[in-house]
Amino acid sequence: MAQRRPVVDRLPIFPWDRLLPYKETAARHFDGIVDLSVGTPVDPVPESLRAALAAAADSPGYPTTHGKAALRASAAGWLARRHGVTVDPSAILPTVGSKELVAWLPTLLGLGAEHTVVHPELAYPTYDVGSRIAGARPVASDGFTRLGPETPGLVWINSPANPTGRILGRDHLRKVVSWARERGVVVASDECYLDLGWDGATPLSILHPDICGGSHEGLLAVHSLSKRSNLAGYRAAFVTGDPALVAELLAVRKHAGMIVPAPVQAAMTAALDDDAHAAVQKERYGARRALLRGALERAGWVITHSEAGLYLWAAHPEHDGWGAVRLLAEQGILVAPGEFYGAAGSGHVRVAFTATDERVAAAVKRLDGLA
Repeated sequence: MAQRRPVVDRLPIFPWDRLLPYKETAARHFDGIVDLSVGTPVDPVPESLRAALAAAADSPGYPTTHGKAALRASAAGWLARRHGVTVDPSAILPTVGSKELVAWLPTLLGLGAEHTVVHPELAYPTYDVGSRIAGARPVASDGFTRLGPETPGLVWINSPANPTGRILGRDHLRKVVSWARERGVVVASDECYLDLGWDGATPLSILHPDICGGSHEGLLAVHSLSKRSNLAGYRAAFVTGDPALVAELLAVRKHAGMIVPAPVQAAMTAALDDDAHAAVQKERYGARRALLRGALERAGWVITHSEAGLYLWAAHPEHDGWGAVRLLAEQGILVAPGEFYGAAGSGHVRVAFTATDERVAAAVKRLDGLA
C-alpha cells in the first residue's frame, strides 16, 4: 500500500509562529503591547448589522450554497454603486470569508500536480498555500514574460495589495487581462481592500469595463466584508465574475457543503445595502493611518506604496525587517516582518493601523521617543 503523505508536509511553517518571541518581548512593556502585526478589526460591528443577524437567528433549515437572492442582489448593487461594475446576481457566490476561497480556489478549479499557480512576488501567504493544498506548483512572479513558455492554470493578482498597499494601474490590469485571455488562463483578483484607497487613490476592479472591455470571461474577483464592515468574525465574503466559472465553483461547493450560514447572509445583505457605516469606519482607519505614518516618518522610517488598504509598508534605514521587528518589540510594538510575504520584503515591515485609538496613541508616543 502506498505511503500516505500528509498535506501539512507540503505547507510552510505558519509564519506567525515565528513572531511569538517578539510578541513576548513587546508584552513586557510597562504600558502593555501595541499589536500592529495582524489586520484584524477591533471596532464594533454596526448595530444595524447585528440586528439583521439576530432577526435571522431562527434559521433551522439548510441555507443554499448559492446564497439568498436578496444577498446576491445587494452585492451586485454595491459593485455597481460603488465601483462601476455590472454583474448578474446569479454570478455572485457567497463564501465563508475570503481566505477560505483563496485557499481552496486551485482545488475547486481542478488544478493539480501538472499545473502552476502564479501569485505576486510580495503576497498574502495563502495564495502559495492554496496552490500547495491542490498539489500545484506556486510561482511568485510580477512579470509574466519571465514565466517563459509555460502556461499557468491560474494567476492571482491583488490590488490594493497586502502587504504593500500598492494599487495596480489601469494599463497594468488591462495587460494582465489581455495576456491571460490570449492563453486561456483564469485570473483571480483579490479585491478585499477595494474600498480603502487613501489620499485620493481610487482602486479599480478587474471587472470594471475599462479593464475587461465589458466581458468577465476568464475573470474572478474576490470581495470581503471583514474590513469594510468589521465582519471578520462573521466570515463574510463573496466571489463573482465569469458566470461559467462561478457556476463551476457553485457546483463543486454544493458537493463539499461550503455554505455561508443564513444569519450571516442576512448581516451581509444589510452591510452591502448601507454605505454610511463603511464611510464612518474608513474615517477611523484614515485617522489612525495618519497618526502612525507621521510618527514613523518622524522616527526616520521610510514608507513606500501604502496608498490603499490597512497597512503601512515601512523600512528602517539601519535595520533589515527582523531587526526592525526587534527594535519595535523593545518599545512594546509588534509588527509583521516583510519576509512573511516573500523574499522581496526582507527589508520592510508591515504595520497595521487596525488597533484601537488608545493603542495607536500609545504607539505614536513610543515612536516619538525614538525620533
